[in-house]
This record gives sequence, C-alpha cells and structure tokens, in this order.
Amino acid sequence: MQDEVTQRRLLIVDDDREIAGLIDIYLRNEGYATDQAHDGAEALAKLEEEAYDLVVLDVMMPGMDGITACRRIREKREIPILMVSAKAEDMDKILGLMTGADDYMIKPFNPLELVARVKSLLRRSYQYSRPASGADENIIVAGPLRIDKQSHSVEAGGKPIRLTSTEFGILSLLAGHPGRVFSAEEIFQHVWKEKYFESNNTVMVHISKLRDKLEQESGDKLIATVWGVGYKFET
Repeated sequence: MQDEVTQRRLLIVDDDREIAGLIDIYLRNEGYATDQAHDGAEALAKLEEEAYDLVVLDVMMPGMDGITACRRIREKREIPILMVSAKAEDMDKILGLMTGADDYMIKPFNPLELVARVKSLLRRSYQYSRPASGADENIIVAGPLRIDKQSHSVEAGGKPIRLTSTEFGILSLLAGHPGRVFSAEEIFQHVWKEKYFESNNTVMVHISKLRDKLEQESGDKLIATVWGVGYKFET
C-alpha cells in the first residue's frame, strides 16, 4: 500500500498570507502537497479545478468568509474541513461545526497541534473510505439504513444520504452496535482518536447535525439521547 501522506493534497485558506505561509511550511514538511487561497471565493474556484483531500479554512476573511465558504463546500463535497478562527466563544465554534466543519481550532495555535489535527482528520477519512478484506464486513443494515463502509455511503430506502467523514464515523459506530449507549467521551475517542475534555461539545454538535440529516431522509428518529449517559442507535 502506498504511503497515504504522499497521496494527500491540502488547500489552505486564510487571508493572512503570513499565517497561510506558516501552515503551508509545516504541512509540506510532513510530506503533504499544498495550495493556498486567500478568500472564500478563491477557495471555491480552486476546489473546482483541483481534487483536494482536506481544507484548512479560516473563518474571518474579506469578501466571502469561512462560514459561507464552508456551507458552499458542503453543498457538493464531504472532504474534511478544519476550521480556524480567532473567535474563541463556544457559539462561534458551534456555528462552525453546524455549518459542516469537522474540527475547529482557535488562533493563535501551535502549528504542531494543527498538523496533528490534520493527520487525525485524514486518518479518519482514509479509514472510512479504504477497501476492506470482506464485503460482508463492510455492510451495516440498521433500521431503514444501509451503510457501506467500503464506499463510504449511506442509503435510506435506496436514497443516498450525504454525510461528512466525521458524521459517517459516528453513525458507523452507533449503528454497528444498535441499542448500546455510547458516552460522548467514548464516541470522541473512537472517532477522533484523541483525548476527550469534559467541556468539549464537539460530539453534541455533530450528533445534532447527523440526527437531522437521518430524520430528514428516513423520516425516523434513529439516534436517541440518553440523558446524563450518552447516545444510542434505535431501530
């Protein structure tokens, strides 16, 4: 199998050229191929011209900001998006995640932490899209859903449901163990593969987004909240 790093092309979107250049240097040092854009419109144009595996997206930019750009990207693509912002308030983070970002970092950040987040997002995306050894192992049939881990696809009654790699990871975990309650910490550690912090509301935001998509397409409430404990998939 080829080294997954050498196959990855990343798009860095930030109107601060100094910050974009710094991120670029660190990611190139890790072996990634990188391009830069300096506003949302330029980023969307590059995404039409080139296939990228991940986008590092600043929020506060002139013209088209990162929130709008993220929403536009999600209309067509499920590639991982790491959003970065100088805004540290919880509501700004929640807005970014609800718009479709997979992860969110606050400026100023340690470039090495950003590299670690990028690697984690790419591993997750690669994990849920690579071929596996047995066809039956890749198919989860849960309630009205058919989940194919090999093709990274989900259908409800034959109708496709578009999910991000993060949403797909959460759904695969819960639907693969129907009825079992997973705490937010367990979900975070399984999908993000990082240490969970008690104040982290990332799982809650992604669960909310995933639940809305599933209910809209299937008509069923498939993910239940067990208050004070966690979440479970109900058939």
